[in-house]
Amino acid sequence: MNDARTTLGHPAVLPHWLLLIVMAASASADDSVAKVDFNRDIRPILSNNCFQCHGPDDRERKAGLRLDLIEAAKTPAESGQIAIVPGKPELSELVARIYAADADQRMPPADSNKTLTEPQKTLLKQWIAEGAAMRVHWSFAAPVRPSPPAVSDQSWAQNGIDLFVLSRLEREKSKQFPFLKPSPEADRLTLIRRLYLDLVGLLPAPDEADAFAHDPRPEAYAELVDRLLDSPHYGERWARRWLDLARYADTNGYEKDRPRSIWPYRDWVIRALNTDMPFDRFTIEQIAGDLVPDADLNTRIATGFHRNTMVNTEGGTDDEEFRVAAIVDRINTTFEVWMGTTF
Repeated sequence: MNDARTTLGHPAVLPHWLLLIVMAASASADDSVAKVDFNRDIRPILSNNCFQCHGPDDRERKAGLRLDLIEAAKTPAESGQIAIVPGKPELSELVARIYAADADQRMPPADSNKTLTEPQKTLLKQWIAEGAAMRVHWSFAAPVRPSPPAVSDQSWAQNGIDLFVLSRLEREKSKQFPFLKPSPEADRLTLIRRLYLDLVGLLPAPDEADAFAHDPRPEAYAELVDRLLDSPHYGERWARRWLDLARYADTNGYEKDRPRSIWPYRDWVIRALNTDMPFDRFTIEQIAGDLVPDADLNTRIATGFHRNTMVNTEGGTDDEEFRVAAIVDRINTTFEVWMGTTF
């Protein structure tokens, strides 16, 4: 209940313009002294500019240098130079190469059509200076519940998430935005409108809105949240997110784009959300619902997740080509949805 109140209808939710200001503050010069986060700041730079030639693919690797593993990056390359010396950017060949004045020595090479910006170079140098710590991709790391931060005004916060919001506001306020403060509590009509749109995607009926607006009881808000969570429209609203991930469509795609009868899978997802199916079961039935003990029609319908690939019915096509394309699509979609990465 606290999560729903906080993230959806609670008056503590910041307006978009204020969120943009806070995000802009993150890119301010003050952040140059903040500790660099590998997954957030460094991995995208290396992945987009370096891994094609210095990544995990042995066939494509240049100069015997591998940058996706810190132990490999600390090992001398074919030139004898060490790309990354943790804590010592002045001795790290990677830093020397990204700042090299000679175009033939500078990395990434000119013929790669890749260029590092000055802020990216600064981040790489700072990362090495801070010890060049690498972390696994976020999708392979177990989530850890953070401890709520300390704030100067505990009275405003009503739950743990509020503490994180307020902590960031106080930090940015102390920097260069002295006018920042929590938004005032919204009026009752605004709150019920937010709740309806966020939880079920519909507007409240006028009589429902009036009843809530004139209900002074403190528990009225929580009761409204419960009622909307119990609504069948809740599953219809939030199933859309999952159906997008499952690339759900009522037609085959490609040339004729003929209709396909896969709506039972759509309804299965809606029912799963409305009945609070545990996520592990939600996963198992979609990946292997036909293989679970005592599999029935319902669990087999769940495997519609893997029936959503496009189908080409055009004459003269190679069936084997599109069978393989469907397999690749299923594998990549499964990894993207559950692991946050392609395979």
